[in-house]
Amino acid sequence: MRTIHPGELDTAARAIEAGELVILPTNRWYMICANASNADASGSIFTGKRRPSGKSLAYVVPSLAICEQHFQLGAEARKLAQQFWPGDLALLLPWRDPDDAARHAAVGSPALTTMAPGVLGELAARTKVPVAATTANISGDAGPNDRGPAVTLDEVHTFLAASGLAVSVIVDGGVCPAANHMTIVDCFTPEAKLVRTGLVHQRAITAALGREVRPS
Repeated sequence: MRTIHPGELDTAARAIEAGELVILPTNRWYMICANASNADASGSIFTGKRRPSGKSLAYVVPSLAICEQHFQLGAEARKLAQQFWPGDLALLLPWRDPDDAARHAAVGSPALTTMAPGVLGELAARTKVPVAATTANISGDAGPNDRGPAVTLDEVHTFLAASGLAVSVIVDGGVCPAANHMTIVDCFTPEAKLVRTGLVHQRAITAALGREVRPS
């Protein structure tokens, strides 16, 4: 396992392409990443996190143009993407090609899709394979001592010890300041529905769409 700085992201990109796992920082938390089309690599994240198979990883698109090649964006989905991407917003989007959905089962159908800012977005732009990402923590641990996903390198190492995951590269980004989730909006139907609130506020979604949007 190698710890690198954000300026060495090509190392992380090559690791993803080789079917290995990478952990890197975002404004929110540290995220664990894999090749979204590599069933073994993505599957190992589900196993290590004890994550239910129906709870998708996020598909990190490098650009809106690439997103539109693979997914169907209705009018409201496009408004949200244009307003908030790159950013802390994920959209549930229908695949254009059912075969693509089958090849990327880890990110679901509809797929949990985001265009990320910062290091995660740069990684997606540098890899030759699609990137799947999720928070660095054991899933479903909501007990009184649960601190949530890792926001420091020490917490990353605690997560790795608990999960047993073999990670090739960790990108050192210091402390992640926000400690909050992405907002998730379901855009599978023409009228978007707020699934989970996070750093992109409900009022911002309402303003972008020009209509009242409430959690579903």
